[in-house]
Amino acid sequence: MTALVARTGRHQQRYEHGYRLVAGCIPYRYRPAGDNKTVEVLMITSQRGEGLLFPKGGWETDETVEEAACREALEEAGVRGLLQGKLGSWDFKSKRQQGVFCPEGLCRAHMFALAVTEQLDNWPEQHARHRQWFAVTEAGELCRHDWMRGALDQCIAHLASGSSTSVNTT
Repeated sequence: MTALVARTGRHQQRYEHGYRLVAGCIPYRYRPAGDNKTVEVLMITSQRGEGLLFPKGGWETDETVEEAACREALEEAGVRGLLQGKLGSWDFKSKRQQGVFCPEGLCRAHMFALAVTEQLDNWPEQHARHRQWFAVTEAGELCRHDWMRGALDQCIAHLASGSSTSVNTT
């Protein structure tokens, strides 16, 4: 068994027009609920423990946006799965990510829906983050930022439309 280690550093980070490019996903699963099934989404704590987030992080020059989204889900949340389509991209400002290439901390997050197929017992950031499954309504209330609620709404609309096309990236 090989050890899973999170990538660190910014030397391969992608930037475009003053934005740091990030990739992430909304991990989801279906739970039986009587005769139907309901959607649950996985959220993680920030490294500082300030609220809940969806896994996301830097999109690096040696990977596709899909590979980056899946890597972040594995590193931060300890899950693997099938990408079910791009939800869109959202711009936000990060106080933590200000730097030479992005002095204003502008970020552009490319987000995907991820159908979880495996939840690991051990993952790279397990000591820095906690993960928890939530009903969609509760997850929406827990989103720290408007852009996250927008991505969650788009994810639910995407799943409801049945137009998902799987991309196996495991």
